[in-house]
Amino acid sequence: MVLYTSPFPNSFLSVLHSLSWGLIFPCYWLADRLVASFVPTTYEKRQRADDPCYFHALCIIITTPIYLALLVASLPFALIGFLLWSPLQSARRPYIYSRLKDKNHANGATLLTEWKAAGNGKSFCFGSANVCLLPDSLARFNNVFNTQARAKEIGRRIRNGASRPQIKIYIDSPTNTSISAASFSSLVSPQGGDSTNRTVNAGIKRTTSMEYKGDNSGLNNSEDGGEDKAGVGEPNEGEENTCIVRINGEDNGHLSDTEPDTVNGQAHTSGPAEPSLEGDAEISKTPNHKQKEGDSGSLDSYSASRESLVKVRVGDGTVDQSTVNNKLLYKASIMKKTSVRKKKHTDETFDYEISAFFPANLDFLCLQEVFDKRAAEKLKDQLHHYFEYIVYDVGVYSCHACCSFKFVNSGLLFASRYPVMDAAYHCYPNGRGMDSLASKGALFLKVQVGSTPQDQRIVGYISCTHLQAIAGDTTVRCEQLDMLQDWLSEFRKSTSSSSTANPEELVAFDVICGDLNFDNCSSDDKLEQQHSLFTHYKDPCRIGPGEDKPWAIGTLLDPEGLYDEEVCTPDNLQKALESEEGRKGYLVYPTSKNHSSSQKGRKASLKGNGRRIDYMLYTEEGLYLEWKVEVEEFSFITQLAGLTDHLPVAMRLVVSTGEDDP
Repeated sequence: MVLYTSPFPNSFLSVLHSLSWGLIFPCYWLADRLVASFVPTTYEKRQRADDPCYFHALCIIITTPIYLALLVASLPFALIGFLLWSPLQSARRPYIYSRLKDKNHANGATLLTEWKAAGNGKSFCFGSANVCLLPDSLARFNNVFNTQARAKEIGRRIRNGASRPQIKIYIDSPTNTSISAASFSSLVSPQGGDSTNRTVNAGIKRTTSMEYKGDNSGLNNSEDGGEDKAGVGEPNEGEENTCIVRINGEDNGHLSDTEPDTVNGQAHTSGPAEPSLEGDAEISKTPNHKQKEGDSGSLDSYSASRESLVKVRVGDGTVDQSTVNNKLLYKASIMKKTSVRKKKHTDETFDYEISAFFPANLDFLCLQEVFDKRAAEKLKDQLHHYFEYIVYDVGVYSCHACCSFKFVNSGLLFASRYPVMDAAYHCYPNGRGMDSLASKGALFLKVQVGSTPQDQRIVGYISCTHLQAIAGDTTVRCEQLDMLQDWLSEFRKSTSSSSTANPEELVAFDVICGDLNFDNCSSDDKLEQQHSLFTHYKDPCRIGPGEDKPWAIGTLLDPEGLYDEEVCTPDNLQKALESEEGRKGYLVYPTSKNHSSSQKGRKASLKGNGRRIDYMLYTEEGLYLEWKVEVEEFSFITQLAGLTDHLPVAMRLVVSTGEDDP
């Protein structure tokens, strides 16, 4: 299958499209700004409450007639542009595939090594988030604003969070997992060529993802990159850029502040971590991106994580302090034993947590509501610093391929560190209300993640979707889930080049990500909860229809509280969601006829831990029979606090080959 790298098959149509959009854009922009000026966010309302001179009201009085006059003047040009733009959409391709040609700009892609499916298994990390990148006037109805700046900051936070090396900490003492910040700052990474894993026979595993800082240009230096990778090491095929640290249970689980470092036979001591700023950091004028004390979500912050900072020395011999500051800064939060944060549960086979960062070594990312084209370009440019392959501007416009007129695309975006082999998009034809104006649908992708010693390709399937959002449209969502399964089955058949007798490809995983707009606890969503999709695909957060696991929390934030001090930074939001009171105050809860509709301040006993409408599903059906797929960890992520009204989710799967697996 040919991947489309441009929206139109030839340059002539592309020029016509650019001309038509150039005629439409002034009218579109003026209308957007006019509406936005009358839809303030809660943050703006608080600011204006402190304005005794009513300066903003005066600005609106002055600018509104100007906007209206310019809008009327631009309407004839917009009409001409629309008449040219609309028929061109019949020739438009359903997505744009972007591949980064200069790999030096991809901090994450350079760390990949081809999986040969020999020896240990391989882990793959998937992320999904609804980022609410609508035109600014529409985004304000969700209490977020400044779409263009948010898009850039969202991309920056995701790539910075995912490019951190992953450190796994094994604590021998199961009764005390606390470690002082001063003690933890003495831990170091594996040195030189000795990068083998140290196993612990008895103990509790704690996974700590730490923050990676490139040089001031934000790009990898080819010479230094080799030192970085050698210092961090790759324990096995399934764990890239990973460091293993063993902490003995002596002294009640604490390390002495003066105790020498003894990891992998090396002994070092390090001073306190020094903050550094990324060279391309920009200071935003909006509160969504303003770094406050304790904000670890953006790695440009001077402030430390509220638990600990770690500086790791890399390479042999003496390391110049300025070189260390320019190359590596590690930030870690110890995964303490709490009710929600990562731990091993007696009835659970994998780790789970509420994390202030996107997982280290994130392989695949599925985003929803990337509707604004300019914002999509800014987001793509930021993500390309980590992901080499991106599929964006997914969907159809006008009356092409769908029953009703589509003004915006599907809002789906997919980013990958592995090459995309095939891609297909389908539009849901049964959208209703406001949703019918967007070409909501499903994006199906086939990626190559490795090869066997016999030159058989190892592939995986990923589906990204966004279902009908209007409450009460249960039947519509069930029909869309039916279509999702049918389209996915057709996609797998049409892209498979294997036969039972002579398999040319081995399927390692099949994952579905997206905003399904129903939760597993609401009484109004019973039909969706019992859909056949959940008999073929597993939900790591779900016990059964109508019941989530105790540690699962909602992913839909209460828009009214987005700018409260308690949740406006990743660390603060993480801390709030770890308590039941915080979840009741800042998450939207499942609907129930027994409770009032008011959200803020509810203290009544509510079902579940919030509305979990963002899903990550996986299946064991249709995979290579000799391999086994298991969940290694599941995360609810707060790194986009203040930038969207959804919590991103992430899942790490382990594909066990059965050869030399423990």
